[in-house]
Amino acid sequence: MIDYSFNYGDLEYFLLILMRVASFVAVAPVFGMQGVPPNRVKIAMAVLISILLYGMVPMVPLEYDTVLGYALIVLREVLVGIFLGLSAQIVTTITAFAGSIVDMQVGLSMVSLFDPISRNQITITGTLYQYTLLAMMLISGMYRFILGALTDSFTLIPVNGAVFHTESLVATIMTYFTNYIVIGFRICLPVFIVTFIINIVLGVLAKVAPQMNMFAVGIQIKLLVGLAIMYVTCIMLGSASNFIFRYMQEMLAGFTRAMMP
Repeated sequence: MIDYSFNYGDLEYFLLILMRVASFVAVAPVFGMQGVPPNRVKIAMAVLISILLYGMVPMVPLEYDTVLGYALIVLREVLVGIFLGLSAQIVTTITAFAGSIVDMQVGLSMVSLFDPISRNQITITGTLYQYTLLAMMLISGMYRFILGALTDSFTLIPVNGAVFHTESLVATIMTYFTNYIVIGFRICLPVFIVTFIINIVLGVLAKVAPQMNMFAVGIQIKLLVGLAIMYVTCIMLGSASNFIFRYMQEMLAGFTRAMMP
């Protein structure tokens, strides 16, 4: 016989699950984009996921005596959700870094657009790379892995069972910043090398033919050549996205281990 009872203690437990899921949805890539989807859709998504997870999450007794004690448990679950979502979201900023390097080389660094993911102004090429990464994330089904990581977190990190190991969190973040520059330069390396060679050639021509205005000529050459190289190397964005996704999985695993009891 199925038990449909739902008492006050079950409501408290459900709200804790909702807090972790809602904070995750608010900052995770794809789900946490500002305005897309609307906030009402995000809230409905968080409630629906929480309802589905309620019957799957292992129930553990909550130990608290006062309202302040329950508030601390809520705060802990919010932090767990934010850390999990942030571990996936910060990896997507690699594309913004690569795009800023490209635009700096081709002369488009003054053109900027609003990024709904990071909620900052980024260059036009960074926006292009960012949306390409999101498209690859939807096509490849990477968003399902992110939701799966959230689901598994309730098994690895029980409700009110998170222990924040500061050293592990700092080590994971430092590893990210180390690979952040390396991966970003790998993405923009073809454009960087070609524009660097063009700068060398223009420097030599400026000495050979000082009467030519190499500044005006160089801006047009670097822009045209840079756009051509971006067009030729766009086929590499799929492999770069796969590399970023593997690193995103490592970041999610690292942050999860850093919060396990």
